[in-house]
Amino acid sequence: MKTKPLTDILARVETWPPHLQDELAAFARELDAGANGRDYQPTPEELAGIDRGLRDAAEGRFASEAQVEAAFAKFRGQ
Repeated sequence: MKTKPLTDILARVETWPPHLQDELAAFARELDAGANGRDYQPTPEELAGIDRGLRDAAEGRFASEAQVEAAFAKFRGQ
C-alpha cells in the first residue's frame, strides 16, 4: 500500500534526471535499513569523507563561527 503523498512524488520522480533518481534511491535504501533494524553501510566515498573530517579535526582545522553562519544562511536562502 502506498500513501497518496508517496504516489504523487513517485510520479514526479520519473521525470527527474537519472542522477537525482539515483540520489533518491540511495536515501531510500538508508531509510529502509533503519526501518528494518539494519545498520547503514556507508559508501567508499562517504568513508573517505569521514576520514578527511576526522583528520581535519585531529589537526584542529574547524570552520569559523562566521563560516558556519554563512553556510546556514545559504541553506536558509538568506
